[in-house]
Amino acid sequence: MDLNLRHAIMQNISGNNQEQLEDTIVDAIQSGEEKMLPGLGVLFEVIWQNSSAQEKNEMLQALENGVKKQ
Repeated sequence: MDLNLRHAIMQNISGNNQEQLEDTIVDAIQSGEEKMLPGLGVLFEVIWQNSSAQEKNEMLQALENGVKKQ
């Protein structure tokens, strides 16, 4: 069986509005389950690919700050 995880995740969220997407992200983070990480990775990939250079820089700054707090 050839399962394209990235495609499956995109199929599951296609057509979702902003509130539904936010709920998906919040639920995945709050659950703390390792199995949710690939889905979050796919969502981040979509965000990254659709962001300007300035937005990417802001995300990297936020990530760097968050990592330093750990």
